[in-house]
Amino acid sequence: MGCVCYRPVDVVYPVAKTVFWPWLRFGLRWTVEGEEHIPTSGPVLLASNHASYLDPLTLAYVTNLRKRRVRYLAKVELFEKRGLGVLLRAAHQIPVQRGTTDSASALAAAIDALARGECVAVFPEGTISTDLEPMRGKSGTARLAQAASMPVVPVGLWGSHRILTKGRKPKFLWRIPQTAVVGEPIEMKPGEHVKDATDRIMDGVTECVARARTLYPEQPGEGHDDWWWRGPETVRAHQRREGGAA
Repeated sequence: MGCVCYRPVDVVYPVAKTVFWPWLRFGLRWTVEGEEHIPTSGPVLLASNHASYLDPLTLAYVTNLRKRRVRYLAKVELFEKRGLGVLLRAAHQIPVQRGTTDSASALAAAIDALARGECVAVFPEGTISTDLEPMRGKSGTARLAQAASMPVVPVGLWGSHRILTKGRKPKFLWRIPQTAVVGEPIEMKPGEHVKDATDRIMDGVTECVARARTLYPEQPGEGHDDWWWRGPETVRAHQRREGGAA
């Protein structure tokens, strides 16, 4: 009798969906715009802002609306954490050793995933923004898009920082609004300098964040601490960064 074998990702995703999806679907209050820019099949490269530890989950909720599983490029330090590292490896997420020659292996793994028609997501800032504004992007996303000959689909997320973010105590309140805006694909230009491409990607992301803040259904002063509030006009468009670290 033959053995039926499963890839770890085929086991982890259903388990994760069973555990987290009821909370994501019913415990939060969602507004999503532009999800049609995520194709229901074939390769897609997403680039999102990063203001919360929950961003991978909220982005996965958005891609699930299009029946897509998402693979992330994540800094290698996350894979070294007990428990989390096991889950990340089992789900075939892609570790990135930033600032070293090992970052090339992550690029190759991401290109392979896109070649197989998968949905790959990157947080170009490389870490959580503690002031909640999109930071300067690192060049790895543009390098990946250029190497894979892929456009980049920008995403703006807003709301999950009210639940769990760097430097603040978790606050799991019921029905906190979550807004996600998916922008039009950003095509890579032939021969474009990677820093210029990075600027255009981050411009797309910041536009999505501004739109997400505009759509956000709560205003400051509605019975909550206002630390989390930022208006769409405060989103900063960053100029070309020096150095070009991946």
